[in-house]
Amino acid sequence: MLSRLFAPKVQVSAHCDLPCGVYDPAQARIEAESVKAVQEKMAGNADPHFQARATIIKEQRAELAKHHVSVLWSDYFKPPHFEKYPELHQLVNDTLKALSAAKASTDPATGQKALDHIEQIAKIFWETKQA
Repeated sequence: MLSRLFAPKVQVSAHCDLPCGVYDPAQARIEAESVKAVQEKMAGNADPHFQARATIIKEQRAELAKHHVSVLWSDYFKPPHFEKYPELHQLVNDTLKALSAAKASTDPATGQKALDHIEQIAKIFWETKQA
């Protein structure tokens, strides 16, 4: 009797109607764009208080970008994606390392390198959405 009372009334199944619909590499790109913009502003302002605030913001944004890239890698991309795009694991690793470098640097070239890698991930991401 109790097993029937607590048994599910409706069985459902889904591929990934929610996760696949919410992931977007734009989140990582926006944060990485912020990193590069802060790096550019840091070059034009020598005030130590400004530099300290800018450093904190730059590091926070780089961490957010790393988080968004990691979530795509671990939650969105699946084995068929890695089979079709064998370079994806290395690309994600290179992107995370580029974001770490940008986090530690005031050189906008490091921010641009991270953006370039994120753009490559975005290209693959949108190709997988077409399939």
